[in-house]
Amino acid sequence: MSKKTFQSGIPSSEITPEALYINRRNFMKIAGISGAAALLAACGVQPNQSSSQGPQGTGTPARRDTQPVTSIPAAIKDELGNPANSYETITHFNNYYEFSQGKEDVAALAEKFVDSPWQVEVSGLVQKPKTFGMDELLKFVQQERVYRLRCVEGWSLVIPWMGFPLAALLKEVEPQGSARYVRFTTANLPDQMPGLRDGLFPWPYTEGLRLDEALNDLTLLATGLYGKPLPNQDGAPIRLVTPWKYGFKSAKALVKIELVADQPATFWSTIAPDEYGFYANVNPDVPHPRWSQSTERRIGEISRRKTLLFNGYAEQVGQLYTDLDLRKNY
Repeated sequence: MSKKTFQSGIPSSEITPEALYINRRNFMKIAGISGAAALLAACGVQPNQSSSQGPQGTGTPARRDTQPVTSIPAAIKDELGNPANSYETITHFNNYYEFSQGKEDVAALAEKFVDSPWQVEVSGLVQKPKTFGMDELLKFVQQERVYRLRCVEGWSLVIPWMGFPLAALLKEVEPQGSARYVRFTTANLPDQMPGLRDGLFPWPYTEGLRLDEALNDLTLLATGLYGKPLPNQDGAPIRLVTPWKYGFKSAKALVKIELVADQPATFWSTIAPDEYGFYANVNPDVPHPRWSQSTERRIGEISRRKTLLFNGYAEQVGQLYTDLDLRKNY
């Protein structure tokens, strides 16, 4: 496939590399952490998926309470009218470095990943710490949330997730008054995740949110997509989804959720703090150091579309950042 140039003037290979933008030598410098800007572990694409552009703007995310799941409509759209990408697209072209630094081989490498039994520890500054089994987590009312996912690399998808608000889980454990942030830790199973064996990254994968972000209704713990259990390559059996942030914030295969007082270190902001900030809010006016974020390519579309502030969810989350300088706190 020939290389194309985006409107920003950056070759597509710099935003979406065919193999790996940053080679292995860069990651050997992790101790120095100066510019190792790898591409992220939270976006999935397939270049031949058809889609059409819907209206732009903000609105209420599409959702349905569905416990148990019965059927999924043939044509699923988000609240802006954008059709969902296909199940095949979402599940067969994935960034998931715990399995591979490639994309097309992740599904095969993750096929035998054992996601049952599974537990998620919820602890830290809470009144009632608890370790939840997946059977308990699936007792929370499961909803369909049709969300846009915007990758920091410059592409986007529309995904019909199944899951429940993180706020419902946090209510169960009763956060203490001193809790200000939530730290997420993902599975670290090198016997099942071959990407963990190369020693080039500071595993396990960690992420974080402010507590008010975590409690926002948009913040989802996803347990499935398209009405089916979450596939291994998409973060089974449970993952975080924060649709107004770049995809790498949505940590996969969660095993621990901690409420803490101080802003936690996160995987990508530790490796490359000049390129990947703690907040990672989708913002067309704040460019990545190596490319513009003003436009994006919806997978399946040829032309690019304008990126929306907070990925189009400003109405739901804009109030969280009224007093925050979004350029300094990228």
